[in-house]
Amino acid sequence: MDARLEAIRDTVLARNPGEAEFHQAVVEVFESLGPVHDRHPEFLEAAILERLCEPERQIIFRVPWTDDAGRVQINRGFRVEFNSALGPYKGGLRFHPSVYLGIVKFLGFEQIFKNALTGMPIGGGKGGSDFDPRGRSDAEVMRFCQSFMTELYRHIGEYTDVPAGDIGVGGREIGYLFGQYKRITNRYESGVLTGKGISWGGSLVRPEATGFGTVIFTHEMLKTRGTSFDGQRVVVSGSGNVAINAIAKAQSLGATVVACSDSSGYVVDEAGIDVALLREVKEVERGRLKDYAERRGGVSYVDGGSVWDVDATVALPCATQNELDGDAAARLVRGGLLAVGEGANMPSTRDAVAVFQDAGLLFGPGKAANAGGVATSALEMQQNASRDSWSFEHTEERLTEIMVGIHHRCASTADEYGQPGNYVLGANIGGFVKVADAMLAQGLI
Repeated sequence: MDARLEAIRDTVLARNPGEAEFHQAVVEVFESLGPVHDRHPEFLEAAILERLCEPERQIIFRVPWTDDAGRVQINRGFRVEFNSALGPYKGGLRFHPSVYLGIVKFLGFEQIFKNALTGMPIGGGKGGSDFDPRGRSDAEVMRFCQSFMTELYRHIGEYTDVPAGDIGVGGREIGYLFGQYKRITNRYESGVLTGKGISWGGSLVRPEATGFGTVIFTHEMLKTRGTSFDGQRVVVSGSGNVAINAIAKAQSLGATVVACSDSSGYVVDEAGIDVALLREVKEVERGRLKDYAERRGGVSYVDGGSVWDVDATVALPCATQNELDGDAAARLVRGGLLAVGEGANMPSTRDAVAVFQDAGLLFGPGKAANAGGVATSALEMQQNASRDSWSFEHTEERLTEIMVGIHHRCASTADEYGQPGNYVLGANIGGFVKVADAMLAQGLI
């Protein structure tokens, strides 16, 4: 790391003790930014990095609700509004027992750069709760969401902060949240949340966007080596919305996706994952991959273990942060891996990234490769603002243009700074410079 940035890094880590994921995200960005400050000493003079690492606002609140047995439950809610230099705060809400302030801050920090790379006028933020919707009835989820929004509503708005979904927050949860916002404010403000239902202000392609975008970005990387997804053997981690749509898009481009996973284990389907059956099991029935294996027949289900034990030429980690470590990365490299496209946020540990880069693989970091979700959220905001609704084909075309543009921005920035093919550096510098320029222009805010 550049010596000029080490003191700033140490101060940031000391000011945010015990937040391992946030520390990891900060250090990874700092390691790329030395060359920027050689060219732009004004960024150091204006303390851009120090300001960027300190959220503009952090909100923590109690969420009381009653379960179906009438017992009072208490969860904790978060919203970190990190940076609004480019537009209103934009980023998802995550409902999962692992959520705490450090997770939300890491996600929000990554969101700053991701949103900047899209070229859309949106800032960075993130939120969520340690509430676990899994196994809860619709009525329980509704009561929780209504209580959560009863506090959150006072901090959001289409020109202030626009949440969306993330892990544990899908169409059901967004519906309950939007309904409570409308009830409290007496306003039908479509642009206050994205990921809405199609019949009440949502956008076509939004459910598919993150998975589709990850594959589009990875496809662009493969093209730089004179190849494509056609004929690739692909392994995807996860089996939620992002993973399912990544599987669908990769197979539409001629790949064979042979494995995917959930929290209980993974399935190996050498004929290629049956996307229609997977959707039915996971999205309609809310079942497990074990159910998919029993219904599909002729496939292997491994209880526990790591999906990264399966050889592949392309890996798409689409589950959660730090799911792919250095040992798993080394196994994948030995198995003939060519490319990695991160569909989740920071799913590869620092050791894994080092293994991939040392092996000369194509590696697309999440802040670039999975930006399709937030990009299409911004397109949803655009449609809401104009009271318009676009076709699936037009929206997918816009998503493709944005993802190709993100790839070009990362690749050209890496070239400009003398590290061709280093998409980590390209994404970090490309996003940082755009935000830093806006912060300088707007004065000390």
